[in-house]
Amino acid sequence: MNPKSLEARNRDDNPFEGLKISNSSTLDGVSNRSPCPRCGKSRMYFCYTCFVPVSCLEGRIPICSLPIKVDIIKHKREIDGKSTAAHAAVLAPCDVNVYTYPEIPEYVIDGRTVLLYPGTEARTVKELFTGKCNPQTYTQNVLAHLPSGYNVGTLMTKIFSHNNGNNEIYHAEELPINRLVLIDSTWNQSRGIFADKRLQKIPQIVLQNRISQFWRHQKGSPRWYLSTIEALHQLLLELHMNAWGRSILYENELTKHFPIHTQENHTLCKPYDGQYDNLLYFFKYMYEKLHTLYKHDDLLAYKRPMEI
Repeated sequence: MNPKSLEARNRDDNPFEGLKISNSSTLDGVSNRSPCPRCGKSRMYFCYTCFVPVSCLEGRIPICSLPIKVDIIKHKREIDGKSTAAHAAVLAPCDVNVYTYPEIPEYVIDGRTVLLYPGTEARTVKELFTGKCNPQTYTQNVLAHLPSGYNVGTLMTKIFSHNNGNNEIYHAEELPINRLVLIDSTWNQSRGIFADKRLQKIPQIVLQNRISQFWRHQKGSPRWYLSTIEALHQLLLELHMNAWGRSILYENELTKHFPIHTQENHTLCKPYDGQYDNLLYFFKYMYEKLHTLYKHDDLLAYKRPMEI
């Protein structure tokens, strides 16, 4: 897809339309840096090392409750102030932990912990529910579409048609996983972390295509290389809506291809109605703030190709 095409422009005009993200006017009132209540360092909005809001915002930002635990493994060279991993840790403090590589927790390999990474044996979220793997390996699935200059190990995409990919609700009693491991780094750095034997043994999953709205440019990467917070949000969308569908009252560009839950006999199902959208609270605010200073078409991050 051409980034200047009508479809691309439509996606970028209002990328958060339909998402249930809390009003960020509280952040507008913060005009100066404030001390972190833990380390005392001067920060804007939140401390990206202690993962807490600054003193003047304590108790005034939304807190998300996630259905799984999330461990983010951060590359030591990843710049804290530029990473979106801190967004997750600040907004979901009870469910998200951040570690700096080579620190990695010990994981029980029981199928309930997965690593979000497009390894050659990665499965889709849908396949977590079916227990089946596509007989065509991940590598075979993408090699035919591999753009010149890209390595299959860095591709975060596994494409299915909308007619076949997301049209079933599994009415699960519980989610098939309880812990997600994420690598927070540039794509080149992530391959070095993924080579660690402690992560190699964790089952891998991949996401469906999603166009990134992240303003940080990575040279040579297409628009579907997601930021950490976007990847976490997308994973939770896919996990929840495969399990329980979405509410008839909830629709946006990210979820319109997922089925609506309408069966009254499945009373235990909890259709998606924006439960995790506040993970994008800081992301949306910073995106909009940046776009008051710069034109969208002038930012290199949004000139990247959208096709594979």
